[in-house]
Amino acid sequence: MNLCGLLKSKPKPRIAQSPPANYLDLKTKPYYIVASVEVGNTTTKSILTATDMNAGRTYIVNKTVKMTRDVRAPKAGEEIFAHTINGTALTRESVAELVRDTLVESHERARLDIRTDLHFVVRSTGVVAELDSPDQVGAFIQALAQGCLMAGVPPRLMTPAMSIHNIIDKFRNYTLIDKVIFMGAVASCFPPQGSTGVEVVANEMEGELATAGIKEGSRWTDVDFRNPCLSMDFGTTLDGRVTSEELPYAHTIGNLLGLAGAIPDAVVQGTGLVDRMTGATLDIFDPKMKPELGRDATEFADQIDEIVKIEKVPMSRTKYGLVPVNPKAAEQNSVVLIGCDAGVNGSDLGKLSEIGADLYKSKGLKTLFGTLDIACARMARRLVEVGVEEGIVTKNTAIGVTGRAGISGNKPSLILEEIEKLKLFDQPEMNVVFVDDGLARGAAVMARCMNSMGTPKNPLGGLRGSKCILRTRMEYEACKGSAPVPQAARPDKDTQAYFVGGHNRS
Repeated sequence: MNLCGLLKSKPKPRIAQSPPANYLDLKTKPYYIVASVEVGNTTTKSILTATDMNAGRTYIVNKTVKMTRDVRAPKAGEEIFAHTINGTALTRESVAELVRDTLVESHERARLDIRTDLHFVVRSTGVVAELDSPDQVGAFIQALAQGCLMAGVPPRLMTPAMSIHNIIDKFRNYTLIDKVIFMGAVASCFPPQGSTGVEVVANEMEGELATAGIKEGSRWTDVDFRNPCLSMDFGTTLDGRVTSEELPYAHTIGNLLGLAGAIPDAVVQGTGLVDRMTGATLDIFDPKMKPELGRDATEFADQIDEIVKIEKVPMSRTKYGLVPVNPKAAEQNSVVLIGCDAGVNGSDLGKLSEIGADLYKSKGLKTLFGTLDIACARMARRLVEVGVEEGIVTKNTAIGVTGRAGISGNKPSLILEEIEKLKLFDQPEMNVVFVDDGLARGAAVMARCMNSMGTPKNPLGGLRGSKCILRTRMEYEACKGSAPVPQAARPDKDTQAYFVGGHNRS
């Protein structure tokens, strides 16, 4: 008997959690404040983040969350242009008002003024299930913009600066806009080339934000989550990216899509504890409850596993897991699409509800949540497996998880155990990271990328274990003919000072 094997402790998951921001610091120090506005299938959020421009770390200032199902009903004459996965009808006007109210409330709670304290707004949506094609997501983003304007957000806070003269005075020492330009690569990764990404899969922007957010959140841990990496965002729908191992910019070589939190939601909807149509796991989740992870939970998780389908998206599909997708465009862009579904476009979600009814009636709430933790952990492992089989995930790939169905309960520990089974890493805990509020953190990163506000001493871009890519970016942009005029006119000797002084230059 191998006693060393028996005594070996389980790896501890790295879970990124930042401390709260100090209100006085927000007012007196160079903190870049960004609002992330997201209308999702289950929740609508306005999350305010503040990035310390000296250290490059992001803090959560306020998180205001509303249930999307509580949006007001469409009024006479309004056009319903989208539905959530659970069937909640949305109009441009109702979405705009929901965004306005949520944004205003979050600023009031944080004691911040939208017009004077806010520096940038990033909008995103996961409500793509009823769209006919991926590019229709643009109309939804316009509705979000209208809500921001109604809340009092100046239009300039939703577009990138064109020059250093458009940067607020107190942040001009922290921008490199006269050195490098924003070429569309957020946290040094391009979307699928020849497109914005949404032509390939409708929720690609969410995958972009989640990837960037996990990169930022990983700074609070000892995991280096930079390229190459795989991000998995387990919201109601699934999104995420696989990135390549290139300098200075990686390319998106994989996209994740389909159902995620909708799967445990369907199980819970069968219990009778929540609404059978719009109920969510969030309605009954108790963080203090210790889930039962024994044989009963494992057997029920086996039943869920048989219904959940995870695979490379077939070329014939225009939707997968209710998410509009274009496999031909993905193939043209050398992108592998990995989908998660229950039946075909959620056709077997009812079977999951039947499992939930039996599970809760016979075993109770603790076994129910234990089952969901095990099932979600297996989903994560199976997604990684497909990436390995398709040759886009290797032993060099960092893995990051965010979203309610990926980081709540015992899921981080169980996911880490499942990843360990793949034998990808000698130390899986040093290659897998879990991050709260990945989309909001990604919004903070996107805002700074758009305004060339990197932190060379604590970089997000580049490869795992490598240094800042500022010099490489400048050389790349010069070769492409995209270098800013000041850079082209400035001798290289002056550029060296930027690497010595980093972002704290005088």
